[in-house]
Amino acid sequence: MHLEKLSLLNYKNILDLELNFSPKINCFIGNNGMGKTNLLDAVYYLSFCKSYFSVSDQQNINHNEQFMVLEGTYRRKELNELVYCGVKRGQKKNFKRNKKEYKKLSEHIGLLPIVMVSPADASLITDGSEERRRYMDSVISQYDRKYLEDLIRYNRVLQQRNKLLKDFASGSRFDEDTLSIWDEQMIVLGTSIYEKRKDFLNKLMPVFQEYYQMISLGNETVNLDYKSLLHENSLRDLLINARWKDQVTQYTTVGIHKDDLELTLGGYPIKKMGSQGQQKTYLIALKLAQFDFIKQIAGFNPILLLDDIFDKLDSQRVEQIVKLVSEDRFGQIFISDTNRDHLNEILSGMEQEYQLFVIDKGAIVS
Repeated sequence: MHLEKLSLLNYKNILDLELNFSPKINCFIGNNGMGKTNLLDAVYYLSFCKSYFSVSDQQNINHNEQFMVLEGTYRRKELNELVYCGVKRGQKKNFKRNKKEYKKLSEHIGLLPIVMVSPADASLITDGSEERRRYMDSVISQYDRKYLEDLIRYNRVLQQRNKLLKDFASGSRFDEDTLSIWDEQMIVLGTSIYEKRKDFLNKLMPVFQEYYQMISLGNETVNLDYKSLLHENSLRDLLINARWKDQVTQYTTVGIHKDDLELTLGGYPIKKMGSQGQQKTYLIALKLAQFDFIKQIAGFNPILLLDDIFDKLDSQRVEQIVKLVSEDRFGQIFISDTNRDHLNEILSGMEQEYQLFVIDKGAIVS
């Protein structure tokens, strides 16, 4: 699968741009703030129906405009796919595949698998457990639509259960039978989500460790440990045992919404012990393992987006990453960087077709 053409209108600082891409390597070079990352984000948006960086769709519309439009022409399994997204201020986004509007945006997730590597990924290490759960959910949802549907339903049930607990507190009463109705739904959905997360991480782990060893030349050991109370107890028992605590706190204190990933380097939390270069290596290896995992399930290469990945890395690690992305194991790759030398090193070491775009203030200048 690859993206043949991308059209952007009023997307962040890009007012009007149409680009044709190589099915192999596409490089964007320019100073910070010129629009390189916005181009990669637009590619991501057409796969996930949302920005990699902005929570609100309104933030993606150019400040001086009232709407934005993205359109991508893809070649997928020997067929053409046309994906369109239009957003007007204050209105619901309009998302279409081959000119037919989706009833639910979740129907689109997984059609165009993509892996993004960005400096923003540091939040996986530095921020709270919500970021790491979101990572697991975003990957699994690309290939398992039922998982995404179960996750959406679980979160709705969780909201209703929390509301019920607050209502109990404000009304000075407790209705165990009513609470049990929501518990039963949480148990079915949460147990299924837990099992799929566990299976995903068991399969991802050895590939992740292999990539880290390649980039670090075997000098360090890393681990990724799934933390969940469901390892030792059923969700039913957890909910029953936590009922008194839930009444006091007025929210649900146990469940898969409390799961976490423990990221370690040499047996210690990488957040505390890892240098900037080690942390970045960890994240790149994790995303490349994610690429292999999705590729195996989808049966074709996802699109790989590499945004400013060489910063904070020593020359040895840069060299190893350059060797990796130069190999045939990957399909279409988009790379952004402020350093022309990095891109020249990548391009000089491969015989594959490529396109190089220089971007300035949201426009291509060469």
